[in-house]
Amino acid sequence: MGIEPRMFFGKVMHGRLFPKRNNFTYGIYYLSLPLSKIKQLPIAYNRFAALSFYDRDHGLCDGSDLESWARDILSDYGFDAADGEITLVCMPRIVGYTFNPVSFWLCCDKEGALRAVLCEVHNTFGERHTYLCALEDHRPITPQDVLQGKKMFHVSPLLKREGHYTFRFDYREDKFTVLIDFFDADGQKQLVTSLIGDFEPMNQKSLRKAFWAYPLVTFKAITLIHWQAMKLLLKGIKYISRPAQKPERISTTHNLTKN
Repeated sequence: MGIEPRMFFGKVMHGRLFPKRNNFTYGIYYLSLPLSKIKQLPIAYNRFAALSFYDRDHGLCDGSDLESWARDILSDYGFDAADGEITLVCMPRIVGYTFNPVSFWLCCDKEGALRAVLCEVHNTFGERHTYLCALEDHRPITPQDVLQGKKMFHVSPLLKREGHYTFRFDYREDKFTVLIDFFDADGQKQLVTSLIGDFEPMNQKSLRKAFWAYPLVTFKAITLIHWQAMKLLLKGIKYISRPAQKPERISTTHNLTKN
């Protein structure tokens, strides 16, 4: 599954449930990059272009080998069953600029079944954290599986760094769905988010479609983050100062009962 570079076209939805409701949905696209083919991309690789990909935007963010970074994490946590392709789903650089709120490293076994997902999260303060999402018995992740992880990372200045997330993934040959919900320290669901869309072959046609259908998409992402924050502040949501980042840069999930 996903052994060639592809484009992912989809929609992002965020819905805040309390204390003030706020919802938005927008179209977006991502690159879907099998790490074994990372140096064979039909887009600019580690060089400036209208649309490009740089190694140093991910992993250790120093330009080192991305597949080695991901496989070292899987090995450190005992997820040797994820011995197949690893596909990075992320935003590109547009005229040299990128911001990836969250990138997904889809770690499959040799039969193509999804065994683990690394959710690599960046905030607007230049910090990053990775949530390793996998089932405790290491079996393949299905759309019915719900994974829960403690919130370890300060993302929004309008949400406390307390509570937990639930993660659900549905990774198919032609489609990808991510559902991430946030629950506050009292266990109340406060935020629902989704990313839902389809894969297409990556070629000059689909690259042109992405660039012109969603112009300046990385600038759009950072602009929308600040715009939505401003709307919430105007609604009376309290600003939360950024706490010092926790020393853990990687954290894991545990299973919840299937839906």
